[in-house]
Amino acid sequence: MTTATSFAFGNLPLTRRTTLLATLGLLSTRLQAAPPAPAVWPHALQVPGGVARLSLGPAAERPLAHLTTTTGDVPLLVLGDAIEWTALVGIPLAAALGQAFITVQSADGGSRQVAYTVGPKQYREQRLTVAPGTVDLSPEDEARYERERAHLATVTTTFSEPLPQALRMQVPVPGRRSSSFGLRRVFNGQARNPHSGMDIAAATGTPVRAPLAGKVIDTGDYFFNGNTVWLDHGGGLLSMFCHLSAINVQTGDVLHAGERLGAVGATGRVTGPHLHWSVSLNRAMVDPALFIPA
Repeated sequence: MTTATSFAFGNLPLTRRTTLLATLGLLSTRLQAAPPAPAVWPHALQVPGGVARLSLGPAAERPLAHLTTTTGDVPLLVLGDAIEWTALVGIPLAAALGQAFITVQSADGGSRQVAYTVGPKQYREQRLTVAPGTVDLSPEDEARYERERAHLATVTTTFSEPLPQALRMQVPVPGRRSSSFGLRRVFNGQARNPHSGMDIAAATGTPVRAPLAGKVIDTGDYFFNGNTVWLDHGGGLLSMFCHLSAINVQTGDVLHAGERLGAVGATGRVTGPHLHWSVSLNRAMVDPALFIPA
């Protein structure tokens, strides 16, 4: 007489196989239901225009860290706790490839160097046609640009407390990315500096909102950038919003993430209405995409 256990699959009787598959199925379900590991912001990308995340190890107090540049020491954003501190290093688009160093100072006055490597990244090229007067500047416009460049160089040196704790940003305006960070720009056949921000196409008047809590440290109408707002998020992390049709804040205002700061426009050197959004970390323009969900 045939019994249930005589129906075999491979070396396992049917009843045992059923029990095993059920157990494995339950295990698979549990594995699929496990929550994903939390994302870390900003994402690390050790290339020109990227961000290096450098572990400084444990310490009872927050270490101080800086980059040494031709213009002096630049303080770095250091976050974490006594178990592990992390230095966040913005890598300029013009950074040399290969090994680089930061200097870390401990509470007892000692110092050490931490090395990291800057790898290659090939950015695309974009050719644009704009008004000739915004490429070959008149003496008056050239003088204005130089004054504005000196002023903005001062703005980018801002390093304030409190330091930011949550670094995940929200996109400041909905829309299609019309130009990505790092593009090599060619205006009217003339090569210019790489694109140092993210362009988001949107209709004139669309509200622009703070991607992260911050303090307004500068507003103005600039030759290339048009109507512009700068936000200080703390610790040398800044955001810049350009080509606005309206500015709805003033210097000194403190904004929560998501609060309106202006509206999309087409002021300055542009080919159409859009938002140019830049993120600066330790005075280096870095890819905003590293701070937002994919």
